[in-house]
Amino acid sequence: MKVKNKDPKRKVIIKRIRRVEKTNQVGLWKIAYADFMTALMAFFLLLWLLSAVPLDVRLEVSKYFQRPLMVVLTGGQTDDLSKSVVTSTFGDDKTKESGQVSLAEKLPRLSDVLQGKDLQRLLHEQEVARLQMLKHELEQVMNNNPELSKYKNQLRIEFTTEGLRILIIDEKNRPMFKMGSDVLQPYTVEILKAIGNTLNQVPNKIGLSGHTDATPYEGGNVAYSNWELSADRANASRRELIAGGMDQSKVLRVVGLSSSMLFNPDNPFDPNNRRISIIVMNKEAENSILQNGPQ
Repeated sequence: MKVKNKDPKRKVIIKRIRRVEKTNQVGLWKIAYADFMTALMAFFLLLWLLSAVPLDVRLEVSKYFQRPLMVVLTGGQTDDLSKSVVTSTFGDDKTKESGQVSLAEKLPRLSDVLQGKDLQRLLHEQEVARLQMLKHELEQVMNNNPELSKYKNQLRIEFTTEGLRILIIDEKNRPMFKMGSDVLQPYTVEILKAIGNTLNQVPNKIGLSGHTDATPYEGGNVAYSNWELSADRANASRRELIAGGMDQSKVLRVVGLSSSMLFNPDNPFDPNNRRISIIVMNKEAENSILQNGPQ
């Protein structure tokens, strides 16, 4: 717009003020906070995956990321460093030089690098890590189930020279079986079924043994004693583990030991002496049984 200036020496300045609407930035911190919580959740999810995945699987993933970049980009297993992408459809690939070998042939095998004690030590560490994770899983099963958590004082999990031992013991007012029989109480059935499904997470074989206290069996039958009762209870426990989802081929040994191995030797009549012992065997204990028979 032109403005006529009556006084040619006087300058006319026209100011036009533009109104700029300010955006509301009050809620921007919420976006930053949401991004932070998402990253934190991803971090804890990564930690959980690292603790849940078996050691041997983590080793395989580690070896995958250690592969040469050229092999990853070409999607193959060869150690061919040729930059050409031309392939021949009329016979052999002429872009490859003679003497090239596959990556699998060039890299030494793990069994060749680790021999003797080193290989045994690695296998032992993998097995210990596997059993430790199984122990953690069993504890989580008992703690996360409101019905089973009431009986967690009757479940004891510990490491022995044979492997991971799971003890289900009697309490004074809460026996596992009906008095003088191999009939399981309903809560004992729930515990065994929960354990059976979890045991499938490891390939280890298991052994079961039944134990009684020193109280003589009063069934009125001379041919039936605490020896037969403890064996029947161990076998009844085996059936419930299988009913809970455990593979029946995992069972390597089922024995009844009566009161020969007391949990509380100071009090042979302690209810804790009446128990079922489940051994998740390590490889050494498994080989011992397979070679020499039950000890």
